[in-house]
Amino acid sequence: MLSKKYALFLLTVFLFWLKTYFVYLTQFSLGVTDKMQQFLLFINPLSSALLFLGIAIIFKGRLQQWLLIFINFILSFWLFANVVYYRFFNDFITFSTMTQSTGNAGDLGGSILSLMSPFDFFFFTDTLILLLLVVLKVARPCMERWHVRAIFTVFVSAIMIFIVNLSLAETDRPELLSRTFDRNYIVKYLGAYNFAIYDTIQNARSNAQRAMADSSDMNDIQNFAKSNFAAPNPDYYAKGKGMNVIYISLESLQSFIINYKMPDGTEVTPFLNKLTTGADNTTYFKNFFHQTGSGKTSDAEFMMENSLFPLSQGPVFQMKGTNAYQAAPAIMDQHGYETAAFHGNVKSFWNRDQMYKALGYERFFDSKYYDMSSENTKNYGMKDKPFLQETMPYLKNLKQPFYSKLILLSNHFPFGMDPEDTTFKPGDFGDKVVDNYFQSANYMDQAVEQFFNDLKEAGLFDKSIIIMYGDHYGLSENHNEAMAKVLNKEQITPFDNAQLQRVPLFIHIPKVAGGTVATYGGDVDVRPTLMSLLGINTKNYVQFGTDLFSKQHQQIVPFRNGDVITNKYSIVGGSVYDNATGTKVDPSVGKPYETQAKKMLDYSDKVIYGDLLRFYTPKGFVAPDVSKINYNTDQKIQPDTNDAGIDAKNNDSEDK
Repeated sequence: MLSKKYALFLLTVFLFWLKTYFVYLTQFSLGVTDKMQQFLLFINPLSSALLFLGIAIIFKGRLQQWLLIFINFILSFWLFANVVYYRFFNDFITFSTMTQSTGNAGDLGGSILSLMSPFDFFFFTDTLILLLLVVLKVARPCMERWHVRAIFTVFVSAIMIFIVNLSLAETDRPELLSRTFDRNYIVKYLGAYNFAIYDTIQNARSNAQRAMADSSDMNDIQNFAKSNFAAPNPDYYAKGKGMNVIYISLESLQSFIINYKMPDGTEVTPFLNKLTTGADNTTYFKNFFHQTGSGKTSDAEFMMENSLFPLSQGPVFQMKGTNAYQAAPAIMDQHGYETAAFHGNVKSFWNRDQMYKALGYERFFDSKYYDMSSENTKNYGMKDKPFLQETMPYLKNLKQPFYSKLILLSNHFPFGMDPEDTTFKPGDFGDKVVDNYFQSANYMDQAVEQFFNDLKEAGLFDKSIIIMYGDHYGLSENHNEAMAKVLNKEQITPFDNAQLQRVPLFIHIPKVAGGTVATYGGDVDVRPTLMSLLGINTKNYVQFGTDLFSKQHQQIVPFRNGDVITNKYSIVGGSVYDNATGTKVDPSVGKPYETQAKKMLDYSDKVIYGDLLRFYTPKGFVAPDVSKINYNTDQKIQPDTNDAGIDAKNNDSEDK
């Protein structure tokens, strides 16, 4: 049978298909949770096998046989390399990994042998079988060339199987390729080989844009940034000089929930409500909007650290993780700050393990530093209460002053909490997702209150600026019918939808009186605000936001979908609404704001797509050396005899 024209090819495809599926099941933690995902995991190696091995059938005779063996070996080696890499990094090899002379790939060093096991021989078993069949002439070469129709059928089959695979994947995980928030997801749904193709295409597109850029492209952008710089407010400038910085990302929290009461009069977020009155020296911005794109949480992080806008398509964390940035963590490093990020999920999520290095984070405490038991986790990672409790010891042992970021996760779609975690009753608005939102928001509120108390007990509260922000909307337009009931409206209009993009921004500044302010702003305005509070001059930096406390702050909030909100008007879907009445007005009054917003977005895109910051360095800034940042060594710091912590950069130890 092996002497038949198609036999060796079909056998090679079959062996490779089964081997790959078995490796997926045993070597990777892909989080397969249902039958659809299990089916997709099983079927996705087939299209790759047909496509790559199909190259050999264009030829005939011995050449065809040896090409089958060679291609099978290359594919097997790629699979093997990913397994070894995954054992160390819990991640997959990317194009940028292969092209970097140092960094992720280099971190393996002399440890490569210790990462291998006797089982690894299995990765090449099918190659060895094929080799023996050919060498021993059990499978004899067919000297007759395959018919063009047969070759065409193989490649068309590969394409059709991939299309079906992708369609089913998009059904189970919408926007899989446009958002690409975790490489694990793409491999789970489409396979390691299709991921490699996708990653290569994305990098080729990115590199083409980057290659066409030059230093002259920065001239207009620098002039624009300097001309739009807002002078600091002397009442706030340097009020937090030398203090620690603690960012807290409030997952999916929208402003409508603040001071909201359930029908029985119960407050959903009683602790955050107190902060709006100025409690704990906290300022609350009631007209603050998220400006995220498809990158959601990661886009919010990007804007907070860089004062640049996210991309119109795709997450900047995933697509531009190797760019040059002049982010807040890197700036703080120049001022003697220890920098650390804390996240109760795997470090590869949203490509954080790569992007955080580019931003200048020296330390990254991911899921391996937390108790990820089932009672402590839900949805995308750790529940807020155990996460914040377990973060406190790490935070206390950082060298002060420190710059830190904590990412909360519990208030994530589809919301709701385990019965043992809350006694708060869900809503009753006819939509389970909306009803559950109140429950998980209340849980978050409790977690934040406990964290504030822990900071006070640790002596950090009065030494720290604390910035808490809603990262993006939690309830989309798909839930407008229930949201109309929540807000006691007949219906949710386009104007209402735009106003629902408000998210909370709280800034605790020790010894500075707080309260609620009506200033309009967005994510890109936070970094300039923080730098002003710390007494750091960023006039020479490229940034598209302005200090929220400045009297010159521009109250223009651009969105990636083209909408613009100002303190007077909301430009939504081409129509202009008066904020005070919610009624449409003459569209011409919105033109100056639209022009300004478009210029800001266009300039920001040029900076990111062209990687333009590599051509410009503000005085005093030193770019982070990503080759010297290693998140695979032990991130923990032991307290020294003075209980102040020790320098992280000189105390890395081998990961146990």
